[in-house]
Amino acid sequence: MTCQHLAEAAPTEPKATDVCPECVAIGTDDWVHLRACLSCGHVGCCDSSPNRHASGHFEQTGHPVMRSIQPGEAWRWCFVDEEIG
Repeated sequence: MTCQHLAEAAPTEPKATDVCPECVAIGTDDWVHLRACLSCGHVGCCDSSPNRHASGHFEQTGHPVMRSIQPGEAWRWCFVDEEIG
């Protein structure tokens, strides 16, 4: 069963596709994978990256669902319910 956040999340185009803009802004390029917020399109680096900007975006905004924007991946993650879909 999928949580309500995943069921209701509509795809939003990512604002970037090949960089973590927040990492670039602080002068680093050591992100591992990129994630996009389905509420606003914000792109951030994953939790395996040193700066964890995707999680930071959730903590600041409360936007519940992000998705992988890595080539060949189609999964989504709900921060609120800690569920993958």
